Amino acid sequence: MLVAHWEEIATWPDIRLDPDTGAYEALDDAGMLRMYTVRDARSGTLAGYAAYIVRTHLHYRQSKQAVQDVLFLRTDYRRGQTGRQLIEYADAQLAAEGVQVVYHHVKTAHNFGPLLERIGYEHVENIYAKRLHS
Repeated sequence: MLVAHWEEIATWPDIRLDPDTGAYEALDDAGMLRMYTVRDARSGTLAGYAAYIVRTHLHYRQSKQAVQDVLFLRTDYRRGQTGRQLIEYADAQLAAEGVQVVYHHVKTAHNFGPLLERIGYEHVENIYAKRLHS
C-alpha cells in the first residue's frame, strides 16, 4: 500500500521510494512512533494507515506533540466517514497518552484540510519546498 501511496502523492516521482526502515525501527524502539490502521469490517483487508512521530517539541520541552508522517486511505474507502474516523481515532489515542498538539502535513494537490478543519484543526502554517538537484 505504501507504493500506491507514493505513486499518488509524490511531488517528484523520479526520487524513488526508499524508506529508512532502520530509522523507523529506532523511532519505534525509542517509543516515538505511533501507527494506526483501518481495516475493512468484512474482509479484514487493510484500508488505510496513519503514522505519527511523537516527542516533546524542540522549542517547548514541556509539550508532547505529534507530527503526522504518513496518512493514506485507499481510494475505495475515501467516500463516507472512514478517513475522519481514522484521524479521530488517532487523535483520541494520542490525547490519551498526553499529546498536547497534533500536526498534519497536507499536500496542495491532495488537500484534506477542509476535513481537518471540520474536526477542529486550525490552518496554522504553510510548508514550501524547492528542489535543488535532479
